[in-house]
Amino acid sequence: MATDGFTDPLRLDGLSALVTGGASGIGLATAQLLASRGAHVAVLDREIDGVPAPLHGLRADVADDQQVADAVADAAARIRRLDIVVNNAGIGAQGTVEDNSTQEWLDVYSVNVLGIVHVSRAALPHLRASRNAAIVNTCSIAATAGLPQRALYSATKGAVMSLTLAMAADHVHEGIRVNCVTPGTADTPWIGRLLDAADDPAAERAALEARQPMGRLVSAAEVAQAIAYLASPAAAATTGTILPVDGGMQGLRLRPR
Repeated sequence: MATDGFTDPLRLDGLSALVTGGASGIGLATAQLLASRGAHVAVLDREIDGVPAPLHGLRADVADDQQVADAVADAAARIRRLDIVVNNAGIGAQGTVEDNSTQEWLDVYSVNVLGIVHVSRAALPHLRASRNAAIVNTCSIAATAGLPQRALYSATKGAVMSLTLAMAADHVHEGIRVNCVTPGTADTPWIGRLLDAADDPAAERAALEARQPMGRLVSAAEVAQAIAYLASPAAAATTGTILPVDGGMQGLRLRPR
């Protein structure tokens, strides 16, 4: 896992990456950034219309094990190998523990947690052959901070964090690094839809911005930069790490102004 042989450890020339949920938001920003640094990039998503070149769009639902197995094999064939996997696909949920049906719990877990299992399991044989094997999972501040009306979503992201650490321990001796990022509230299409549905979208946005010490939402590009670092040879000694990209939300306790 050393950086030996990489002239610029932040560059990804000669490496290939698969990004799930890569057709929009954080996933698309990550896929485009990895490509700009020289990687061959395949994007896996349920809807791939409009995925720009040079990205390779592959249609699959990460909750479906067979669809994932076929798509990962297709990705490895198209981009010649797999060195980096970014498990970014995820869906949201609102409500307390009383509000979501059992079926909704199963559906969200199938995407947010089992999706990582399906993709990683299919990719591991390819990653074992890489000189820079890296898995980066997209977690959330919801895994480490109690947020109102997010019981189901928070539970899945807590599972993602624990799964990241367990995978890092399981595969470190195979030369496969596993890390995750925990974004705060990010300015993504999902948050945009939540704001549009609010009674007062401007007030809701202001409230979301105010709870992050930097006073603004995190951008998809900022999360992508963190993911790209963890995926790169520059992070060769980093595994089992949870990297917050949350505007200080988790670690800072500021006095009211």
